[in-house]
Amino acid sequence: MTPTRRGLLIILSSPSGAGKSTLARRLRAWDPEIEFSISATTRAPRPGEVDGREYHFVNEASFKAQVAAGGMLEHAHVFGNFYGSPKAPVQAAIDEGRDVLFDIDWQGAQQITNSALGAHTLSIFLLPPSIRELRQRLEKRGQDDAATIARRMSKSWDEISHWGAYDFVIVNDDLDQTEAQLKTILSATRLRRSQQPQLTEHVRRLQSEFEEVS
Repeated sequence: MTPTRRGLLIILSSPSGAGKSTLARRLRAWDPEIEFSISATTRAPRPGEVDGREYHFVNEASFKAQVAAGGMLEHAHVFGNFYGSPKAPVQAAIDEGRDVLFDIDWQGAQQITNSALGAHTLSIFLLPPSIRELRQRLEKRGQDDAATIARRMSKSWDEISHWGAYDFVIVNDDLDQTEAQLKTILSATRLRRSQQPQLTEHVRRLQSEFEEVS
């Protein structure tokens, strides 16, 4: 069956601690058909990780070959390993009317926005209400030691400084309110003209009907 709309590439970015992961989970709970993009990486699997679930685990030669062939929407070299978003499964998803969610930084967002699929992106940046609040959230998570929190805080301003490159920017002062805003943005963007390929044919039918009754 022909899909009634094209899928969206939903890009969600924020400094660490601004609520991105929590809100991504809430979006998927609201609409389980939203898919997470599964990245490819050259790092070795960690205990409990499954190929094709957490990541697509590939060797460096294969990864570079995919990049050279234009098979990655975005890619980066991080701490000695390559990471990237394979293009083929994302292209298949949006052609079938399924949305794909990307939890990536501003550099990856920029690459995807400038890619061949850029017309179908929806980019959203989440800002913290304050830097003090951002630090408190990182400390309350209890996941990182003081040195790691310091590194995350140091990187946070670099992330925040790119807020102007996104379609929408939300100050995440209240999770429930931000979730409601995200749903509104997504619902409206799904109705964007570029996401509704059937409109052209519908207008043609209207034109034919108009000519018949005129």
